[in-house]
Amino acid sequence: MADLTTSYMGLKLKSPVIAGASGLTSNLDTIKKIDLSGAGAIVCKSLFEEEIQLESLKLDKDLHENDDLNAEMITLFPSLEEKGPDYHLYWVKKTKENTSIPVIASLNAVNEKIWIDYAKKLEQTGVDGLELNLYSSPTISKNNSSQIEERQLSILKKIRKTVDLPISVKLSPYYTNLSGFIKQIDNIGIDGFVLFNRFFQSNIDINSEKFTLKFNSSNQEDNRLPLRFTGLLSGKLKGSICSSTGIMDSDDVIRMILAGADAVQVVSTLYKNGPNRIKSILSGVDKWMDDKKYSNLTDFRGKMSEDGLSKKDEWAYKRSQYVSMLMQPSESLNDKIL
Repeated sequence: MADLTTSYMGLKLKSPVIAGASGLTSNLDTIKKIDLSGAGAIVCKSLFEEEIQLESLKLDKDLHENDDLNAEMITLFPSLEEKGPDYHLYWVKKTKENTSIPVIASLNAVNEKIWIDYAKKLEQTGVDGLELNLYSSPTISKNNSSQIEERQLSILKKIRKTVDLPISVKLSPYYTNLSGFIKQIDNIGIDGFVLFNRFFQSNIDINSEKFTLKFNSSNQEDNRLPLRFTGLLSGKLKGSICSSTGIMDSDDVIRMILAGADAVQVVSTLYKNGPNRIKSILSGVDKWMDDKKYSNLTDFRGKMSEDGLSKKDEWAYKRSQYVSMLMQPSESLNDKIL
């Protein structure tokens, strides 16, 4: 049996498959099943700034709802329920206490103060790592791309100085120079990069003329983009690389490790097939490694990254591959594309 252990953002994992943040990782029964299936780590469902802001507004309303009532009130204190961000912090702590594998908290914020305050609060739950979800809303504003990136870098620097935990950044692919931006983050001392975040996208029902917003699971075609950037970045960063989006089976995991990934995150395949899917994925990786005579992941990690490619395949991760295709008309273009 092959050794499937790996190191991700400084954490030793028993396998390279991580259950990504989702509704599945907000249920303790499901989390226990994920743990038993052989997952290397679990990323808790994200805490969003909207939840924090909503709770703040609710608290303010509750505290002042009786301001204008008479002096014969039974109590001056409103009845406050335990919910919102405080409950999230409690639940993350309980997850850590009931799980045998590393637990990574996830935070998705906008304002600098909330980023820093809740990064510290999540650290206090006892989790093993922190995943920060960077995103900029696609609106027309006075800020250009460089200003947006500088602000994100500034926030990351402050969180890095504040928090002692291993930190990973989950990114979208929508940056002017993604590889260059990732390198700047790497220089700050961030420990890992998750490539990439998958966002909910709205649609329009033309009959009702209303917006629809539903869970849109990924498919295997979606993993081409993380595969490409994993291959381009492998060996060029101090931080770990975790490939994410469209990873459905053992073949996908193997491809990402060949490209240079230290770990992968799975979500959609768990929704479709259940938590036990991780066990079958790892079984497939193990069999492939035995067939190939690989004893551990290091034996083939990055073998097909950009740095590991032969002269013939040196353009495989670059746009110039199209030029290469056109210059080799004797080969089937369809075969080259597929």
